[in-house]
Amino acid sequence: MTTTLRPTEPLQRGADGALSRRFQVCVNSRPVGTLHLGTSPSLGARVARINDLRVEEPDRRRGRGTVAALAAEEVARGWGCRQIEVYVPAAAEPALRLAEALGYVLRNRGMSKRLGDTPPGLPAGSRGRGMTEAEYEAWLAYETDHYARGWIGLGVPEAEAYENSRIGHEKLLPRGLATEGMRFSVLEHEGTRVGTLWVAFREDQAWVYDVETDAAHRGHGHGRTLMLLAENQVIAVGGHVLGLNVFAGNTPAERLYASLGYATVTSTLYKDLI
Repeated sequence: MTTTLRPTEPLQRGADGALSRRFQVCVNSRPVGTLHLGTSPSLGARVARINDLRVEEPDRRRGRGTVAALAAEEVARGWGCRQIEVYVPAAAEPALRLAEALGYVLRNRGMSKRLGDTPPGLPAGSRGRGMTEAEYEAWLAYETDHYARGWIGLGVPEAEAYENSRIGHEKLLPRGLATEGMRFSVLEHEGTRVGTLWVAFREDQAWVYDVETDAAHRGHGHGRTLMLLAENQVIAVGGHVLGLNVFAGNTPAERLYASLGYATVTSTLYKDLI
C-alpha cells in the first residue's frame, strides 16, 4: 500500500512571506487523515512547521503517520526550508515518540501553572518596582541580543537569529515600555537591583516572556523571587494561569520551574533538512 499527500487547497502565501497548505493523507488514494504544513511563525520561511497531523483511528499504528511526516519534509524542502519543527501537546505521547523516532530533537518546552487566589509573599528585603524608561532601553538592547544568541545556540544562522529577534520584539512591543498588556519590573533586594521581569497579560492567561537575575547576583534565590513576583502580579489582576517558555538544555531554569509547580504542556521539536 502507498501512503501519499493530496493537497486540499492551493498554497497559501501570507503578506509576510509565510506559507501554508493543507493535505489529505491517502493510502492508495483512500483518505485516512489530514496534514497541515506551514512555515514557523517565530523563525520565518526558512523553517517549516507541521501544524497538525492526524490519522483516523482504523489506520493508526500502521506507519501512516510516519510516511506522512516524511512526505511533509519533502514538501518543506521544495519550499526551500532548511529545518522543520513540530509542536506537540504534553498529552500526545505517541506523537512525541514518532517525532523522536524520525530524528527530531527538543528545542523548547512550554510550561504553565494554575495559580491560587492568594498572592505569594516575597522574601524579606525583596520588592518589585516598575522599570524606568532608561532601564527599559538598556534591557531591550540586552534582551534582543540574548534572545538571538539562544536561537543561534539551537542552530539558527546568526544573521537570521538577530533579525528574527529584532522583528519579534518590535511586533510585541510597538509602544515600548508603554505597550498595552505588558508589565516590566525590576526586583530589588535590600535596595540593590538584582533582576528583571517581563510579564504579558492576556485574556486567557498571563505569560512570562523574560525573567533574569543579574549576573552578579545569581545563586542567591532571586530567580525564585522573580517568579513569585510574577505570580503576585497575575493574581493581583484576577489571573489564574501563568505560562512560560524554556529552551532545551536550560536545566537550572527547568528545575526551578518544576519546583514551583510548573508542568510541561507543550514541546517543540525540530529537525535539520539535509
